[in-house]
Amino acid sequence: MNTEPRRLSTAEERRQTVLRTAIGAFAARGYFGTTTGEVAKAAGISQAYIYRLFPNKEALFTAVVEHCFTRVRAALEQGAAEAAGSEAQVVLDSMGDAYARLISDNDLLLVQLHAQAAAVSEPALREAVRAGYARTVEYVRGASGGSEEQIQNFFAAGMLCHLIVSLDASSVDAPWTRTLAAGIVHY
Repeated sequence: MNTEPRRLSTAEERRQTVLRTAIGAFAARGYFGTTTGEVAKAAGISQAYIYRLFPNKEALFTAVVEHCFTRVRAALEQGAAEAAGSEAQVVLDSMGDAYARLISDNDLLLVQLHAQAAAVSEPALREAVRAGYARTVEYVRGASGGSEEQIQNFFAAGMLCHLIVSLDASSVDAPWTRTLAAGIVHY
């Protein structure tokens, strides 16, 4: 028999659990197709408790987007730390590899794609995506020391990697997929 007192989770621990769970829920159906009830059910809590943690679905999704950018930053930091040299392109290549591994988690990739799509019509989400990219671009610039062109190419390759992974282009042997996937690492 366990004699230790039962420890209740704090609101912040619950919040983090909801964010991790919400990634899967929002990945499946996007911002517009996911209800807070579905997120609550997946997290094993009541919808009312979701609203105690987040004032509305927009705030919840914005927090999920920020959580995803935090995961991206951690992967890029790991890639920079593992770079085989300090030249800008070597660091960028290592960060790119770390990012490609990260987005092999389809849920994270899908949330990013859904967030970009929702940003078109939802100003608060647009601002969250803008802020996330601003921080990420500045981190990549500082960590790599790359030129403007190198940084732009890094992000362009990342976006192309999103397309290749989301279309499962590697499963299609056709001239157009070979063209798009040439030189792009994805897992």
